[in-house]
Amino acid sequence: MRIKVMVNGIPGNMGRIVAETAVARGLELVPYSLTGEDVATTSAVVASQAIQLVKPSVRENQIAQISREYPGFITVDYTHPTAVNGNAEFYVRHHLPFVMGTTGGDRQALSALVQKASLHCVVAPNMAKQIVAFQAIIEQLASNFPTAFNGYKLSVVESHQKTKADTSGTAKAVVGSFQKMGFKFSDEQIEMVRTEPEQTGRMQVPAEFLGGHAFHTYSLDSADNTVHFEFRHNVCGRKVYAEGTIDAVEFLAKKILHGDSPRCYNMMDILRAGAMN
Repeated sequence: MRIKVMVNGIPGNMGRIVAETAVARGLELVPYSLTGEDVATTSAVVASQAIQLVKPSVRENQIAQISREYPGFITVDYTHPTAVNGNAEFYVRHHLPFVMGTTGGDRQALSALVQKASLHCVVAPNMAKQIVAFQAIIEQLASNFPTAFNGYKLSVVESHQKTKADTSGTAKAVVGSFQKMGFKFSDEQIEMVRTEPEQTGRMQVPAEFLGGHAFHTYSLDSADNTVHFEFRHNVCGRKVYAEGTIDAVEFLAKKILHGDSPRCYNMMDILRAGAMN
């Protein structure tokens, strides 16, 4: 039986590429997508399929019909940071297994919601398996050598396309690991670069990827500035996130098929399970 997936956030860029990746991987694309109330169009064509866009004002009435037409589908969310919590509540209320790829929102409230819910889901700040592995390395460094950088200063800068409204969730997660090493550094200190001249100049983002990139630099400097460490992960385009998202969908589908007890996973769970292609 083919895995059915509904990608929410079409006609946005991530929604489109995730839907295209799903079809390329042999999944069945549900021809509906939850979208914003202010989206002007009512449909879109993605991967040669017509997708009906469902706005918040009508989704409560339509979701039962969609579930009857496509029973057992898994939802993917790439909408807007302001919609994260409301969408997650909607998925829980209607018992829709989901992968939350959208960053932002109230993450503490989101965590509390999914912990209480009896639902299969994946929630993670980053869907790229190589970056997930990098996060695991930094987490291990914090656990095994928490005093290695005593007295050092931390600075973090991240660059994404100018349409990204929130601070990088990946940067926040990595900062959380550095905080365990004693760095007095808050999420508000993460520098966001969103102007294109600064992206191509200072951040050295190739011009053809200004519309879709994720460049991160974490710098550690000794108190007297005589020693400098730098960690970077630079991504051009969105394909790596889309592939990881479909890995998460397939992972959830197997958990459901095998009758595993519902719970919320993150991408490290999937990486540890060897379930990423």
